[in-house]
Amino acid sequence: MSAPPYEVEQSIVRLGKNLRTARLRRNLTIEQVAEKIGTGPRAVMDAEKGKLGTGIATYTALLWTYGLLESFSALADPASDREGLTLERLSGRERARTSQELDNDF
Repeated sequence: MSAPPYEVEQSIVRLGKNLRTARLRRNLTIEQVAEKIGTGPRAVMDAEKGKLGTGIATYTALLWTYGLLESFSALADPASDREGLTLERLSGRERARTSQELDNDF
């Protein structure tokens, strides 16, 4: 697997640092947080370091733990995608591909 773009990598590292700050502000240990989200301490440590192999479920669970999930839920909201909305209006397309009816031939 090749490395992601620099901006992507830095965003994940920043997210990890933000999650660590959130944990420390709440005076929680890595072990307490790991137990709450049902994982091991290593997964929490990896997320806080912004390791690229950490699963999105771990990041999402950490956001939930700290009461920050609402912000995550707003990510990639189609209503906030100005460029996408503009392109959609210009093209008149509603789907990325044409629909093809399924048949029952097996």
